[in-house]
Amino acid sequence: MKIRSITTFYDPALNPPDPTLDRLALFAQEAEAACKKQGLAVQSLRLATSPFPAWAPSLQEADMASLAFDFERQANESGFSYLSLGTALPETPTSFAPIPAILAATRSVFVTGSMTGDHGKVSLNAVKACGEIVSKAATITPDGFTNLRFAALGNVPAGSPFLPSAYHTPGTSPTVALAVECADVVLDVFSQAETLANARQELLGRLEGVSHEMQNALSGACDRYGIRFLGIDFSPAPYPSMECSSGAALEALGLSRLGLSGTLAASAFLADTLDRGNWPRAGFNGLMLPVLEDVTLSARAADGSLTVKDLLMVSAVCGTGLDTIPLPGDATPAQLSALLFDVAVMSQRLDKPLTARLMPIQGKAAGDPTDFDFEFFSNSRVMALPAEPLHGLFAGDEWIDLHPRSSYR
Repeated sequence: MKIRSITTFYDPALNPPDPTLDRLALFAQEAEAACKKQGLAVQSLRLATSPFPAWAPSLQEADMASLAFDFERQANESGFSYLSLGTALPETPTSFAPIPAILAATRSVFVTGSMTGDHGKVSLNAVKACGEIVSKAATITPDGFTNLRFAALGNVPAGSPFLPSAYHTPGTSPTVALAVECADVVLDVFSQAETLANARQELLGRLEGVSHEMQNALSGACDRYGIRFLGIDFSPAPYPSMECSSGAALEALGLSRLGLSGTLAASAFLADTLDRGNWPRAGFNGLMLPVLEDVTLSARAADGSLTVKDLLMVSAVCGTGLDTIPLPGDATPAQLSALLFDVAVMSQRLDKPLTARLMPIQGKAAGDPTDFDFEFFSNSRVMALPAEPLHGLFAGDEWIDLHPRSSYR
């Protein structure tokens, strides 16, 4: 287990970057040192701002790209490996347009687009805009890798420490949260447990124990710098090795292969176990199944056992959504939007946060092997996209009002 990210959040509208980043960097470095002193490995320091439309409301595409480039340089020089500029907002339709330019101008900047609003609403315009962004970003580099830094959001609140979904609440003071890579712990526990009850008890005991260590490690720096601790996201993030695979952990419960019947049950068991944990929560604390970041998931996608529809189904019992999904290069914006529409609607109907990080790859068709050269990816095969453009009423520009299912109980 390691801390994937110490993510610090702040609002540039309240505190301009020039005098603020150095202070936030000192805090993050002290927090990292304190974690390491307690034997907690830290992979990266990351910075997330409030949604960029709130603090850069009138910039044109070229100006926004230039601002993002300068901000990235400042953040990197201050010691932050990655920077999230928050999310485009459906209430500000023009905020989606600069995103491809921002991604093209930078290398460590993440940005998102929100497809949903308050009170169960889904914006058809925002869904379409996100499909357009994915399609454009796929052409920035030949391998489609740029889409690693963009996600479409459904019902995702501020304060999630995992990028790309991280953003800060506008008008509030700086905060911090921890994103944890703990698929290895889940796999270890599930592989050795004698009963499901034992598996649940042991996993919660280990996560709750380390959560106290993490809180203690950060408390001093938080007090000294006046930064509020939001909590921990124990969504079991994997690393592309068999020892740290969420997919392998689920199969250890008794599945021959992910994607076969029983996959939903295994996913629900792990998600329900995480729901029972006693620690301060930030972000998802749900099941994370990023296809290209997990050796088991990538293998099951490659052999056809695990499909996009399977992953969408699992999201219904608590996943983080569709993550690092390799798709055909000829996928159209309208096809991508149709898939994103399902994610957005599910997030509102079930009242849960979901994301979609889709990665069309130029020149590749369903079944073709991927060939990314990236430490944190496990290559797979391009997955089929079961989508056609929407038409009729769904092709409009309305806001759709959806009541969460729980409201009918």
